[in-house]
Amino acid sequence: MPLDHPASALPTDLSHWQGRDRFVLLDSEFGDGVQFFTTWQAWRDDAGRPRQLHYLALAPASLDLLRQTRNPQWQTLTAELCAAWPPAVPGFHRIFLQDGQLVLTLMFGDSAACLRQIVAGVDAFHLRGPDWQAWPLPMLRLLGRLSASQARLAISVADAAPLEAQRAALRQAGFIFEEDPLRAHFAPRFSPKYPIAPTPPATERHAIVIGAGLAGSAACQRLARRGWTLTLIERHDEIAQEASGNIAGIFMPVLSRDDNPGSRLSRSAYLFAQHVWRQLGGIGHAFTGAACGVLQIARDAEHVRAQRNLASHWRYPGDFAEWLEQAAATRLAGSPVSNGGWHFPAGGWVQPRSLCRAMLDDCGASLQTLFGQRIDKLEYQQQSWIVRAEDGAEIARAPVLILANGCDALSFPQAADLPLAAIRGQITHVDAGLAPSIAPVICGAAYLTPPYGNVCSVGASYDEDADPALRQDSQDDNLARLANMLPGWSAGPLQLAGRVGFRCVASDRLPLVGAVPDQHGACSVREAKLKDLPRFDGLYSLLGYASRGLIWAPLAAELLAAQLEGEPLPIEADLVAALDPARFLLKAQRRDTGAPEKRAP
Repeated sequence: MPLDHPASALPTDLSHWQGRDRFVLLDSEFGDGVQFFTTWQAWRDDAGRPRQLHYLALAPASLDLLRQTRNPQWQTLTAELCAAWPPAVPGFHRIFLQDGQLVLTLMFGDSAACLRQIVAGVDAFHLRGPDWQAWPLPMLRLLGRLSASQARLAISVADAAPLEAQRAALRQAGFIFEEDPLRAHFAPRFSPKYPIAPTPPATERHAIVIGAGLAGSAACQRLARRGWTLTLIERHDEIAQEASGNIAGIFMPVLSRDDNPGSRLSRSAYLFAQHVWRQLGGIGHAFTGAACGVLQIARDAEHVRAQRNLASHWRYPGDFAEWLEQAAATRLAGSPVSNGGWHFPAGGWVQPRSLCRAMLDDCGASLQTLFGQRIDKLEYQQQSWIVRAEDGAEIARAPVLILANGCDALSFPQAADLPLAAIRGQITHVDAGLAPSIAPVICGAAYLTPPYGNVCSVGASYDEDADPALRQDSQDDNLARLANMLPGWSAGPLQLAGRVGFRCVASDRLPLVGAVPDQHGACSVREAKLKDLPRFDGLYSLLGYASRGLIWAPLAAELLAAQLEGEPLPIEADLVAALDPARFLLKAQRRDTGAPEKRAP
């Protein structure tokens, strides 16, 4: 049997995973999944296995090929994986299996390009298949920068003789081949800087989270699943009272011809959110909403042409996105629409408050909630953050503090310089009997949700003022934009009804996820990178979700939790940099020093 198609024996020595809390394996070619299932089975059968196994997989197979797995031992495993398999779109896709003890990260796209984007400390490398042999030799040296202490490496080929150049590159990276030319261990002559390490004190995995909306609830849920203790502080008397308090929010990705970072992030967030929601129990079961699809209507004829070109260029799989011409869009909508549009079949709407409740309930006894608490001051003493009330009384203390309270975070001096703004959004509530009958969510210049509690939501305005009251001009604008998308429908005079909320928006429209920068701290490096910038110890942000909190919240919380735990990160390195709260400070420093602008990190 060829070594690159194992069925009964692991081609790499995994004995050194025993007794560990976490083990990370990088497979250069997932292929038909046989090696993955072999590893999974070995992990399940080993009484000394690590508590958590991270499996990073390049070059995944198609779902159809995966379903052809016939080994009877793997039927249950195959069914679980097939049920969680993501659409075949570029990017990193994190999948939790075996109650989160097995974490599979699939990387769709050019394998060499994906390898450059991995942030992880890898304990075992498995190089097999033809792809890795075609990597430029410097790419193999990159494996040394990904290696954790005492990492092992195995090559699966029928004949090792032609691989002398590859082995030489791996030796330069710090791997030592001894008697077996297909086995090596990481023992560099230099002192390596290991790629990722947990940041909180190892003795106390306790975090304070400020804000009980989508951002804070997701942070609690992702950390509680990792065994953390959480203290959630909210100034209101109930959850989801600010931007997360709307009766319905829509979830869908953003598409673009150049597949810019915003589009890539929205795609990852959209797909990851659905995976997390299924683990919670599913839309319409664990929380209120429906995966009824979203139909995004083009604005005008020019926009239609651009979207047709986008569809032709990317050829998205139908389970992710499909371009529909006007007639087909009308049939899907159930009402006439003005133009063709994008159909996102897995999209839909959710009542955010019910989702917040489901995420917090998932935390169980790990969570303590403190409502009606007005915070006056944040202090850092003896490696702990202390949250104080207006009278100076201590509300809570912990080594980690997470700001998830939108623009209210700006009231704290530590976050006052973050470039966030509150943008007013008014949603109009329309009686279901007066709204057009639709099947999916309709969106574009405006949006319309199917009824919930006999009310359809139409929105939303984008106003740069601080008026908290409902206004007729915002309602009229919402309804006019919707009427342009749905010809033949007229709202007529309607009672002023709805809700006003304030989105927290960053100056570049992307969230702020990660360690909060210290704007006044010293940086000793002239041409600094993100990692060089000063940060507040133990202070993190989950802010700036704008209008997409439903999908941003799970992925951003997962990213932060992975950073705190020292786990492989769930998205590409350049996307992590695009979300880093210090990105604005980095740009300012480069302007001040005259250093050239370049991509971080």
